[in-house]
Amino acid sequence: MDIPLRFGAELRRLREGAGMTLEQLGEVTSYSRGHLSKIERGSNPPTMILVQRCDAYFNAGGRLRKTFASEVESAAKKSKPARRQVIATGVGSLLATRLPEGGRPDHVNDRELPPGVLYQDQLHQMKQLGQSLTPSAILPVLHSQASTVITLASRATGPFRAGLLVTASRFAEYIGWMAQEDGDEERALNATAEAVELARAGGDEHLADYALVRRALVTYYNGDAARTIVLAQQAQRSGAPPRIRGLAAQREAQGHALAGDEKACGQALDRARDLLAVEEDEPGNPVLGTTQVADPVSMVTGWCLYDLGRPGQAAAVLERECRRIAPHALNTRTRYGLRHALALAASGEVERSCETARELLAFMSVMHSATVRTDARRLDREWSRFQGNPAVRRLRPALANVLTAAG
Repeated sequence: MDIPLRFGAELRRLREGAGMTLEQLGEVTSYSRGHLSKIERGSNPPTMILVQRCDAYFNAGGRLRKTFASEVESAAKKSKPARRQVIATGVGSLLATRLPEGGRPDHVNDRELPPGVLYQDQLHQMKQLGQSLTPSAILPVLHSQASTVITLASRATGPFRAGLLVTASRFAEYIGWMAQEDGDEERALNATAEAVELARAGGDEHLADYALVRRALVTYYNGDAARTIVLAQQAQRSGAPPRIRGLAAQREAQGHALAGDEKACGQALDRARDLLAVEEDEPGNPVLGTTQVADPVSMVTGWCLYDLGRPGQAAAVLERECRRIAPHALNTRTRYGLRHALALAASGEVERSCETARELLAFMSVMHSATVRTDARRLDREWSRFQGNPAVRRLRPALANVLTAAG
């Protein structure tokens, strides 16, 4: 990547305008004077963490982020074309089974089998297993169960067919999440598109809105704030149920936080809390979104504060919310616990960061989660600034081993 010269010049202008020395800026950002000097001169590129922190400290309203992002994008275009995101909109592998309108097996009849109920219970169990098993271990079972549900739907009629198709769509949606956790972004998007087609075939038009929320999560982890916001806003159309619009508002808030727009982020979080508080008359379909977090909006608020360059506030919120996660939810505990450790390190509480992360290393070594690995790499980079710290020296090799083993 080319060294971002305009960012360094803008940072220096803001620093001098505030009457600050490099030493003073180093104190509030936890970076050395020499490193900051090289960034201002264009000798070294800044990290996104430093960009976020400086943008928040100088109340730049996202200006520093935009300057940095535009230079990174320009450099990327010079080096190679941007990789295309493949989003399937047709019928994929799960829909290969023909779904005729007539016929049903002897064991599917109007008096014996409520629509999809048996397999909804199985999906709930698979989600519970997904808290402790690797994605690669659970995906084949999910595919098998989804195919079975689709086969049953192909032989059923009326409300039974519709119920089974909607249940199959929830399997496909969870397959998409597990594929993303497995690091296969294209497969994740394909499965999400299949979920939408299955839901529509079963009379559920709203999963298409939730698919936008899922796609926005992919763009968020890719660092694309603008696309995350657009997708999340599209999902908040008036026809979608409150829960889907609430989850979309949460994702929009994350996009605004990534862009450094604190006001828009807060507004989206307020909207999310109002929408998710609405009691819905659900027809028994599996719940979309996480069910392992007691207060999802507060948890997302903590992560948004980190992206807004306020790691100290983020750490306080994440610590409180992580204590409320059920002990059996290992995947969720690891994901948000690692973010807590990252926020602590970013705020200069290195020893507490190491103490928090130490408890999670055993889980990380067996989970092989792509999203967790993303944050683990961020934590490793954050710790690299404190290589002289004894706690970091003791623990960083173990973190490196986990990252290496996870591939």
